[in-house]
Amino acid sequence: MGTLTNKRILLGITGGIAAYKSADTVRRLRDAGAEVRAIMTAAATEFITPLTLQAVSGHPVHRQLLDAEPGQRPTDAGAQDGMDHIELARWADALLVAPASANFLARLAQGRADDLLSAVCLATQAPVAVAPAMNRQMWSNAATQANLATLGKNGIRIFGPAEGSQACGETGPGRMLEPAELVTQISQLFVTGELDGLSVMVTAGPTWEAIDPVRGLTNRSSGKMGYAVAQAAAEAGARVILVSGPTALADPERVQTVRVSSAQEMYDAVHAHVGTANIFIGVAAVADYRPSQIADNKIKKDAQNITLELTRNPDILASIAALKPAPFTVGFAAETEDVEQRARRKRESKNLDLIAANRVGTNLGFGSEENSLLLIGQDGVTPLPIQPKTQLARALIRHIAVKYHATRTAGVRQIRR
Repeated sequence: MGTLTNKRILLGITGGIAAYKSADTVRRLRDAGAEVRAIMTAAATEFITPLTLQAVSGHPVHRQLLDAEPGQRPTDAGAQDGMDHIELARWADALLVAPASANFLARLAQGRADDLLSAVCLATQAPVAVAPAMNRQMWSNAATQANLATLGKNGIRIFGPAEGSQACGETGPGRMLEPAELVTQISQLFVTGELDGLSVMVTAGPTWEAIDPVRGLTNRSSGKMGYAVAQAAAEAGARVILVSGPTALADPERVQTVRVSSAQEMYDAVHAHVGTANIFIGVAAVADYRPSQIADNKIKKDAQNITLELTRNPDILASIAALKPAPFTVGFAAETEDVEQRARRKRESKNLDLIAANRVGTNLGFGSEENSLLLIGQDGVTPLPIQPKTQLARALIRHIAVKYHATRTAGVRQIRR
């Protein structure tokens, strides 16, 4: 089972003999489930060719800060000439520089941005890690150690180095960690422990309300956001139950997935499992109504017009918030207009701890790879900007963890109204 499933990893390669291990690093990252893009410095291309990295990653290699070659952008959506470092920075879930030469560490510590790799390191909000590789004397030099101290203060993770024989014939510290160990360490970046020991229930996807054995009422939800939230909660250390409507997505790893179809089935499944949940996150786009009667056979196209009588579905979110005691309850509100105002009313009417509101429309919300959220609680509003849903889900879980622990530390459930 992969430990980096659906993660987007940028691998930076700098000049050094350890660059020969980069192809194996890419392969092992992909084996762990990650999508990998490579950035090479000019010096790195003297040790290993871009074609090799392209072959093992399945993507063109990025090298130029400005006016990159056509087809090298991580996404065509929104890309602009001369702005590829920004697109790459937004794309990445994590950035690993391996090998990281002494020269690159010095430039990164100084905050320089005169090539693509250093610019992406400055522009990204994703975790950045470096795997140093150099001669033992260069590693021990006071200037290098000072640069490492600066990087540590700036939040850069340092992976290694190991000790052993070196290409120069000397023995000592400075060897780059082996690719398998780098994969293990990069995986740990996503294990936050923010929800250790807690139980989280997430609903995701659409529901299907049958009209007859063939047709039904549903919506455009793909389930991607809910599945990303479930995965992010698992990464944060929670025991996660995902109750999913019909989707084409694979079950998230380390998550107990319960598959349902209709809103009533989702309601029943949620109430059957919610008893142990500390946190409930209702991401699913649940149908508000269902046909009053389901035809036993396919309805034939005989009449010019037909009338469907609809019955209100149970309100899953409100029913969870009304439990005594209730879990910390988070709802979602997908709106096409007056997003904040409508979300506020929904939070108050359903007595929710928190609501995550988003505008649905062109390239956002249902079916898209990116989204943005407006988090509305009793104590204020927090915007989460447009970003890939996997990253957005982690930001949401971090916010929920802070709010949950704040209410529990106070010893009382948050007063929502």
